[in-house]
Amino acid sequence: MAIKFRVESFQFFFMRKYAPYIVSFMVVIGVFLWELFQPREKVYLPGTNVQNYKIVPLPVPDTLSFAGEPVPLDIFYVKEALDKELAVNTYWHSSTLQLIRKSTRWFPLIDSVLTADSIPVDFRYIPLIESNLSNVKSPAGAVGFWQLMKGTARDYGLEVNKEVDERYNVKKSAEAASRYLKKSYNKLHSWTLVAAAYNAGMKRITSLMEKQKADNFYDLLVPDETNRYIYRILAVKLIFSHPQDYGFYLNDEDYYEPLPYHIVEVDGKVKSWADFAFEHGITYRLLKYYNPWLRKTYLKNRKKKTYRIRIPDEPYNLTFKRLQNEQSAN
Repeated sequence: MAIKFRVESFQFFFMRKYAPYIVSFMVVIGVFLWELFQPREKVYLPGTNVQNYKIVPLPVPDTLSFAGEPVPLDIFYVKEALDKELAVNTYWHSSTLQLIRKSTRWFPLIDSVLTADSIPVDFRYIPLIESNLSNVKSPAGAVGFWQLMKGTARDYGLEVNKEVDERYNVKKSAEAASRYLKKSYNKLHSWTLVAAAYNAGMKRITSLMEKQKADNFYDLLVPDETNRYIYRILAVKLIFSHPQDYGFYLNDEDYYEPLPYHIVEVDGKVKSWADFAFEHGITYRLLKYYNPWLRKTYLKNRKKKTYRIRIPDEPYNLTFKRLQNEQSAN
């Protein structure tokens, strides 16, 4: 009897202590099984292109051109190189998606500069693959959308010093790059070779042409970086021209719009760009965003040059007005 009592006491103690956990566990299992066997309607991701839900090889077009020059896709290594870059740039989803959205802000400006210099608009893709349409600086010292070195920028008319670096000016750097491209074409007589020379340098490309006795890019054996450079240009041209064919679905409101602004000319020194911004109803941050080529917080301007400063229009200056109102209220 004593043994039976102890067993019953233990069972009572065990159930009292662990019963809530056992009940909770059974409830969770029951809910899981109920959900598991519920009839469900098949859910499809947005769009009709299979890339939305499958990793598949991408179609390589039968014909393609760059700057009016045909791409010989009947050559196996040409087709396979393009196939590789299409896959890399399509399945790198987040980066490519953001670039598609950003392109509508900057392509109109870049296209207008290229067109004015009779440069094919396919060269709009060079700043896209050089810098992701961003004012960045490379470890080698190349700067801006077009990744211009200091010496090259000065050779083609840009001001580069401690206070002003026009490589960060999207319009002026595009104009300098356009002049470089035109000079390259006058020597190479092929826009595809011009694009290759933008990556490898004109001397390197002309030297390879002489040594290999070839005058067509697709017949040249070039460094892997330069080879991929050309095929990446071709790949992004295809993706950006027909984004839905590669699984990118955007509505009109998804694209970034060009930012409206007006010009204020400055022909003297500026003691403080922050004060200048305040006087024109914007924040210093906005002033720098619109004018990233201003590299110091001041401008000495000893040569009395005239600089064209971009000032954002409404509603992009509302942040400053909000701050003003908050200061007035305090």
